Amino acid sequence: MSTPVVAKPTAEAPVAAHRPTVASRVTSFMPLIALVALLTALTIADPGFFTQRSLTAAAMTAAPLIVLAAGATLVVLCGGIDLSIAAMASLSTVFLALWLPGLGGLATPAVILAAAAIGAVQGIAHVVLRIPSFIVTLGGMSIFSAIALVVSDAGTVPVDDDSTISWLNLYVATHIPMSVAVAVLVVAVLGLIVRFTPIGSWITATGYSESAARLAGAPVDLVKIGAFCISGACAGLAAVMLVSRNFSGNPTMADNLLLPAVAAIVVGGTAITGGHGSLWRSVAGALVVTLLRVGLPIVGVPSAYEQILYGAIIVAAVALTLDRSKVLIIK
Repeated sequence: MSTPVVAKPTAEAPVAAHRPTVASRVTSFMPLIALVALLTALTIADPGFFTQRSLTAAAMTAAPLIVLAAGATLVVLCGGIDLSIAAMASLSTVFLALWLPGLGGLATPAVILAAAAIGAVQGIAHVVLRIPSFIVTLGGMSIFSAIALVVSDAGTVPVDDDSTISWLNLYVATHIPMSVAVAVLVVAVLGLIVRFTPIGSWITATGYSESAARLAGAPVDLVKIGAFCISGACAGLAAVMLVSRNFSGNPTMADNLLLPAVAAIVVGGTAITGGHGSLWRSVAGALVVTLLRVGLPIVGVPSAYEQILYGAIIVAAVALTLDRSKVLIIK
């Protein structure tokens, strides 16, 4: 009997297997391509849109969404999801409006720290009690909305003295809104931490396979709790931006940002199953979503269709980015 010949593995084999294809490279640039295409279409529909004033206004509108999406992206990269970010941001606007008269400049860090602590509590509940993040944050969304209604007496809380947060309405280098600069700075800091520290590999490993990450020695539980903590902090910062722009806090002020934030993450190419994606892609996704919100009235589409569009975008983006090897049974 002849002995079967087994091909020896070579060093070139794994390199070839992991070499990015043309299709994968194009896919990685899809958020940027979609952004340029949408901006071009809106400019054709309304030539007056492509002006410094219009683009600045769109960027200021996108700033809170960028911060929200950036924090939630870390949770998604870990294989979870945070559905409470919008409700937490709304609650934080109420806290900020109530705390500003007494705490002054300390109200901003106090709100961000409080939101971060709440996010950490959700992460602990998810990790310790082994409750799916979807359920934990869905319950959190309901709880935060109810607390915001109770604390605010179901009404708007005006801000009489906004001197400690009005700096967010200033401009950097004459043309760049401070809120946009802060949003970019937050994403840059988080991106550098993910890129140049072990945290990035821990997050990616946790998202790809939690069991394998544990075997490799990654602190999976701490990574997940940290992701929820940062997501909460970003919700608190987004609330500060909203209050500085609206001069008030409201128990439902940020509620309409949940679907746009999720859409920004998946449009940016972050896999909802975790392990693949980036913060900068979520920024591009947030800009795409913002241009859609601004551009719908320009092309004559009623705003009532906005939620339908977001739903369609989310389903389509998830269909393109879903790692089906992790989903053995589709229910």
